[in-house]
Amino acid sequence: MAVLVNRAKVATSTTGTGTITLGSAEDGYQTFADAGVANGDVVRYIIEDGSNFEIGTGTYTASGTTLTRTVSESSNSNNAINLSGSATVFVGATAQDLSPLGGGSNKVFFENDTNVTANYTITDGKNAMSAGPITIDSGVTVTVGTGETWTVV
Repeated sequence: MAVLVNRAKVATSTTGTGTITLGSAEDGYQTFADAGVANGDVVRYIIEDGSNFEIGTGTYTASGTTLTRTVSESSNSNNAINLSGSATVFVGATAQDLSPLGGGSNKVFFENDTNVTANYTITDGKNAMSAGPITIDSGVTVTVGTGETWTVV
């Protein structure tokens, strides 16, 4: 999973579709380094350049303050956008980062609780029966409908 930090948003004067040189923090924000991004960290980035946008993961390099670009979604048919020289770049969470079925560590964490209560559906290939709630204790591994396994911790 990509590193996420709070309130990191900077300007960039980079043009083209290559590696970005990160500039100064936007008003009210901080640089990637000030927000806690370390050399070599892979971050989830979002670029806004006029009406164009790009979302992806990039490796931060402290020397020269650069960010590589691996695009996952963009206004340019999911390819790198051609930067104009006046874009902003920030660290942000995406739906994939927040969705338990979208990837990540396949662990579900619950603060101040040792189990989870959920409704469930049983299927035999033809029929489905919903019921619930059930309680799953911490440490139990569950296989979800997508075939992924999850551990309650």
